[in-house]
Amino acid sequence: MTVLDKHEAPVTPPRQSPLGRIWAFARNTWRGLTSMRTALVLLFLLALAAIPGALLPQRSLNAQKVDQYIIDRPTLGPWMDRFELFDVFGSFWFTAIYVLLFISLVGCILPRVFDHYRALRTPPVRAPRNLARLPHHYSGTVELGAEEVVAHARKQLRGWRTEVRDGASLRPRSGGQRDHEDPSERRIKPSGRDGEITLSAEKGYTRELGNLVFHLSLVGLLVAIAVGKLFGYEGSVIVIANNGPGFCTTSPAVFDSFRAGNVIDGTGIAPICVRVKDFKADYLQNGQAEMFTSNIEYQAGADLQSNTWRNSTIQVNHPLRVAGDRLYLQGHGYAPTFTVTFPNGQTRTETIQWRPENAQTFLSSGVLRIDPPGGMYATDEERRKNQIAIEGLFAPTALLHGNLLTSSFPVMNDPAVAVDVYRGDTGLDTGKPQSLFSLDPEQIKQGRLAKEARVNLRPGESTTLPNGTKVTFDGAQEFVNLQVSHDPAQQWVLVSALAMMAGLLVSLLVKRRRIWMRVYPAEGEAGTVDKRRTVVEMGGLARTDQAGWGGEFDKLRARLLDQRSSGQPGSETTGE
Repeated sequence: MTVLDKHEAPVTPPRQSPLGRIWAFARNTWRGLTSMRTALVLLFLLALAAIPGALLPQRSLNAQKVDQYIIDRPTLGPWMDRFELFDVFGSFWFTAIYVLLFISLVGCILPRVFDHYRALRTPPVRAPRNLARLPHHYSGTVELGAEEVVAHARKQLRGWRTEVRDGASLRPRSGGQRDHEDPSERRIKPSGRDGEITLSAEKGYTRELGNLVFHLSLVGLLVAIAVGKLFGYEGSVIVIANNGPGFCTTSPAVFDSFRAGNVIDGTGIAPICVRVKDFKADYLQNGQAEMFTSNIEYQAGADLQSNTWRNSTIQVNHPLRVAGDRLYLQGHGYAPTFTVTFPNGQTRTETIQWRPENAQTFLSSGVLRIDPPGGMYATDEERRKNQIAIEGLFAPTALLHGNLLTSSFPVMNDPAVAVDVYRGDTGLDTGKPQSLFSLDPEQIKQGRLAKEARVNLRPGESTTLPNGTKVTFDGAQEFVNLQVSHDPAQQWVLVSALAMMAGLLVSLLVKRRRIWMRVYPAEGEAGTVDKRRTVVEMGGLARTDQAGWGGEFDKLRARLLDQRSSGQPGSETTGE
């Protein structure tokens, strides 16, 4: 110990340069980010961040429901929208967690891959000096020579990685050179008890391999999902069943809602044409949907040139796979049909989908806007004053409480509507976006749209407005909601998920364990060496806590020694 003179100034450590401090900060940040603890925390945060996406309406799935949610909560809703809680999986904070988790996993896994590779090339560790200190140990004698005991043990340890060494001090021979005459049985020159041989064996390397496969597959899953989000697209469209007009995926404009990946501009969509022949819904007695089935016709690829239509059947979770896309049947509803007969005898018939308000009974609400035929009125202002709007409820199986209409079952057994009929300016010519399921309340409030009738109608029934216009309810058609989805990385998502499960099962089922055996000739009379009898010491250690390892060690010991021990093996083996 050095004692400083009282007049001697203490030595101050040199100050670190700014560049050195920046490098140290970056190094420590990287080490913290790439630790397994950080990866687990980020994985937990990712799962936590996905909860709002499951509980709150998402704009990519139902923009109208999001708008209504914000309207119903004028104070909280806009703040939630600022934090992108209605677009969780595309928000900046969810993306940040996603990217950090990806970097953390890569930084954790790559060093472990190299460590595992080095461990595979490293022979099993040497036997400890005192095997009796291990959780499982044994000591006894056998009526065989040391070489025979080791040879028999190695033969029984097929599937184990083994290393045989001579000597008790476990020091390599001078110069550290290995004897490569027998690669499977590396020997070291004896340097302790005469005739002593040690056997090291280890099994369960695939446990770490399974762990690495699990984490690498998780990274692959994240990459595949990211690629799918970048290069994929998804569009939903409502199509009237019973050989309606159908649609062709030539442009995003044909979809009711369309979401493209970050590098997709809407062009280059695989052209597919679809017509819906019919639709069938199976329900339980309580009105719960059991299965949706739709027969369709489609064209894709060369069929578009030859105008060939192919038949197919799609169901929920059983999509049509064609041209690299998937066509899903997501749901259905009803589209009422109305015919408006104007005072001059001209007619207009419209069929449009109404939104189901109750999933059990399919009571639906909506609005239908009809413009008078061209040339019927001299001026556009007069034409706008005679536009017709029909707003109300549709019940597939009508149930009346007085004049109040509701539905008792989702199947169209006894359809009826309860509607308000308006005449005036519906706002179609204003250029403002109009809701598909409700009228603009400002048009009614300002008196531009006046209610002229409120009636309940069944198919074939009609009502006449004061100016002679007749509104007839013709019935309803079923519509289906179809989704066209393109995800170029979908197969890799499946492969990664299966590899994750396989790696997890391997890491959970495979046990990493080690055993050691030390054999040397027993002492005879007067301190002589009896080469016909061999002292055997064994020890076992499970690298992870595994129930039942003690029983496995006892069975393994009996097999290695072939039950020829002269002692009492069971009494000398201790449990964990």
